[in-house]
Amino acid sequence: MQLILQNIEKIVSLSEQEKELILSKIEIQEFKAKTVLLNAGEICKHSYFVNSGILRSFNINDNIVEHVLHFACEGWWIGDMYSLLSQKPGNLFIEVNEDAEVVLLSKENQEELYLKIPKLERFFRILTENSLVAHQERLMDNLSLSAEDRFEKFCSKYPTLIQRVAQKQIASYIGVTPEFFSKMKAKMLKK
Repeated sequence: MQLILQNIEKIVSLSEQEKELILSKIEIQEFKAKTVLLNAGEICKHSYFVNSGILRSFNINDNIVEHVLHFACEGWWIGDMYSLLSQKPGNLFIEVNEDAEVVLLSKENQEELYLKIPKLERFFRILTENSLVAHQERLMDNLSLSAEDRFEKFCSKYPTLIQRVAQKQIASYIGVTPEFFSKMKAKMLKK
């Protein structure tokens, strides 16, 4: 429970009362790998904070090709932002990649916390802004960088994920097929 409070306190300070209120509004659950927390077509009702393990969000296109949008490991948040904010059905799946302990914060409880602890709006605004910047940077990288450069950037930005995430998921994240990814990695190792 301390990890989520530490995460929030990186941006805003909390009194003991505020910490207790936050802890009273969250739910902690353990999930086994491969558990789907959200299916495409469902309305996202929670923000998820990872205490341990890894979650990922992805979409499956009409050709049944998976596109990984985001990974979240210890200390990271994840959710279907479109669906959570609009309360309309989303198009993302959120799945547990490795056994995980996850904090669930419902949309309703988040809104209640905003009223009772207004500085949490600032926390989530900054979190959303950082997410927007990261997504814009990733989009620009996908448009302008080679697959090798995107992989190198992934490795430097997320070094802890390399050994914990399936190669085909990394390939999907950087926008290449698993076959291309294998050939590219082999070529890079020869350098």
